[in-house]
Parts: sequence; structure tokens; C-alpha cells
Amino acid sequence: MVENYHPDPVFVRLGDKNGAPFYDPVTAADFPETILRYRNQRWAERVGLGDLSEKAWLSHFGRFSPLPDNQSGPVAMRYHGHQFRSYNPDLGDGRGFLFAQLRDDHGRLLDLGTKGSGQTPYSRAGDGRLTLKGGVREILATEMLEALGVYTSKTFSLIETGEALMRDDEPSPTRSAVMVRLSHSHIRFGSFQRLAYEENYDAVRALVDYCVTHFYPHLSSTAGDERIVEFFKAVIANTAKLTAQWMAAGFVHGVLNTDNMNITGESFDYGPWRFIPTADPSFTAAYFDRTGLYSFGRQGEACAWNLAQLGGALSRVTDIDALNEALQTYPPNYEAAMADAFFARLGLLRTGDNDFSFVANFLRWLNETGAPYEQVFFDWFCGAASRKRPERSPIAELYVQDKFKDLGIALTSYDPDRPERLDHEYFAGSPTTMLIDEVEAIWAPIAESDDWSRLEQKISAIGSMREAYGFEASSYG
Repeated sequence: MVENYHPDPVFVRLGDKNGAPFYDPVTAADFPETILRYRNQRWAERVGLGDLSEKAWLSHFGRFSPLPDNQSGPVAMRYHGHQFRSYNPDLGDGRGFLFAQLRDDHGRLLDLGTKGSGQTPYSRAGDGRLTLKGGVREILATEMLEALGVYTSKTFSLIETGEALMRDDEPSPTRSAVMVRLSHSHIRFGSFQRLAYEENYDAVRALVDYCVTHFYPHLSSTAGDERIVEFFKAVIANTAKLTAQWMAAGFVHGVLNTDNMNITGESFDYGPWRFIPTADPSFTAAYFDRTGLYSFGRQGEACAWNLAQLGGALSRVTDIDALNEALQTYPPNYEAAMADAFFARLGLLRTGDNDFSFVANFLRWLNETGAPYEQVFFDWFCGAASRKRPERSPIAELYVQDKFKDLGIALTSYDPDRPERLDHEYFAGSPTTMLIDEVEAIWAPIAESDDWSRLEQKISAIGSMREAYGFEASSYG
């Protein structure tokens, strides 16, 4: 380990020796093989693990030998949740666990959690495993979202494990893997729901205190009811910010259940995600989302509903009227966050209260014309300073139509933000995208001939985009 490795396994101190009511000690699966397929060296260096040898990496993230001075063993976190708005009291970490906690180079507490690490008390009928394709998809989702300025977990490691898995949604048998995720908390809305369901109100208060201490320290001077309500307000604001970032990125999470949303407002746990080709509000990611509950255009509504469920759990320990008043801050928070997110993606400086109206008009035009979503952001980055990319764009004809006139005037009236980024070589080419056909094209040679070159090329291209847009510096903050 190097000097900037700072272990801090604080979550396990919440429970008694058996972890109740927050977690259960578990044992990782003993896999037949451990073949390293992906290592996030960039983030490994930021948390002091960048100098690990491949042998040590496989030992810690494939066999789960404890990291120095960290947790003595993995723990499955307890939670409940609403799944497609039906309450499920049989949830919890079913194929993952919290492996370690540590501080990054800014002193922020981060979790190393797993996916596909074996069965736990909450696996139900599942095998506790992850398909290799599922792991590859998570790499692509997190890399792309980080590059587009979304506050997302990071795929830290992916190791193939040598088992054949049977799945209904993939050609089977299919290859297996275990993934490690770096995340700014795995405390979910459903973590509070479970404690409220069990009427363990002291534990609800203890979990609020834990979250304030480690994720919202600016609230540390508050206490009692005020602390709980202010904590709720902070979660509301961060959730609104995240949802707006998804919209600006053209991203559909797919499964916005309350067990898939965490209290830091960080995007994580990627299943049937999609990036939209065009601004279609009805676009859904999951084939089983038959009513479009979690469609692109309903993500803001879905997150508001989920926040109401978190508020319901907190109402067992504080004044419900104060929580309802706090919940009313979501719409203005979301509107402001939409303006922030879209202006950031367009490389423009905000001017004031009418900025959201511009965003609404921009989305309306995108929807009406069916313009390729990512192409438009690429063409108009920094507005008037965009080096005439709109004129050279493959969709240039859309920009000379009458219906674009007012929008074009607006785009060129804002001052550019980050104009120095236009010198990056990325803007001399074409936009990097992540549509479903591309994902399948990346996976196909892996499945057919163990050819990982397309994945490596795409990660490199995303890295270039991340550098060009300049979101990397704020990816945790």
C-alpha cells in the first residue's frame, strides 16, 4: 500500500458483533478461477491501491482476502424497498456485500462493494452470481456516465470466475464474473425503510447520525428532529441533482426502485440501462417495464416518489409535516438542477432564472425533430465558440430550419464555459456514443473469441471524451 491508502471501516461499528440490525457477516464464494478482465487504475491510485500487483489484486478482489487495517470480513447490508412501487420486505444484499471502506484523496469516505460475490441470507432463490456480460455492461455504463458529468459509482474491478451460469435474459450457459464497485455510500432509501418496517426507531436515528457524520458533516451541529429533517432536505437536493444529470446525459437507469437509490445522490447498480438515441420521453430501458414507469421522461417523477417513501420511513421518528414541507423543495431543486446539468453539458454559463425555460425549449426541439441526442451536445458545446462544428455536422440541415432559429440565437447568446476544452483532439472527430447496438457489438467478440479489443478501444474513446469535456475533476464532489 502507498501513503494515500486510508482505511476507515466505520459501517461495521454500527452493529453489534452480529451486525444487527444493519448487516450480516457473510462469506465470499470460492470461485474456480480468477482472471483479471478490468482494473480501474485511475481510481485505484486515488484510493491508495494503485501499486497492488496483479496477484494481490486477484487475492483482494477475487478471493476477498481483507485489505490491511480494514474490515475483517464482508458484510451483507440489510434493506427493504419498493420494486415498481410494490413493497418487498425480502430484500437485502443478495449477490453482493460491503468489502471495505476507505478515504479517497479528498478525504471522502468510499465503499468497496461487490456484485456477483456469492450467496447471502438475502439471495432467495438466486445463485448470487454475476454474468460476465453484466459486468462488462456495468463498466460501460459507469465509464460513460462519469465522462458525461454524472455523479456515478465507479466500476473498480472485474474478474472472470470460471463458472457457467444459466439466465433467462442471456444465451446460456454464460460466463461468470465478480465485480467490485467503488461508491460514495451503499446506504439506500430502503435501508431506512427496513428499519421503519421493523419498528426499530433507535436504529433509524442511529443511521441518520451515521449518514450525517460521514456524508453530510455540515449538518453535524444539528440534533434531534432538526437533524433528521435537514438530512432529508440534503438527500432531496442531491437526488434532484442526480436525476437532472441523467436527463442531460440522455441516460435511462431502468430500475428506479427505492433499493437502487442511495442517500448521497450517487447513481449505482446498473441493470437494464440504456442511453437514448433521441429525446423520446417514453423511451424505456427494461423490457419488463411495460407501463413505462421508469421511462426517460418519468425519471424525475420516479425519484420524487422514492423520496416520499424515504420521508415516510423518517416520519416514524420525526414530525411528518416538517418532512412534507421538505419534500416540497424537490420541484425547485430539480428545475435548478436541470438548468445546471444541461448548461454544463453544453459548456455554457448560466445567466439566471430563465435558464430552465431554455432547457425546456431545447428538449422540446430535440423531441420534435428526433435529432441524435449526443450529436447535438457535441455540435454545440460552448455555443458560439464551437469552432463551426454545427456547420460541418451530419445533421447540419436541422440547424438551418425555421424551428431551430430561436434556439440557435439562444445557444449563441450565452457565454462559453470551458472554451479551452475546444482545443482537445476529441472535438476534431465525432461524438462518442453508447447505444445498445454498440454495447452488443462490444460484447459479441468477447463471447465468440475472447477478443477484448473493442472494449478496450471504447474505454479509451470514453477517456478522451472525459478529458475533453472536463467533468473528471468534479466526479466526486
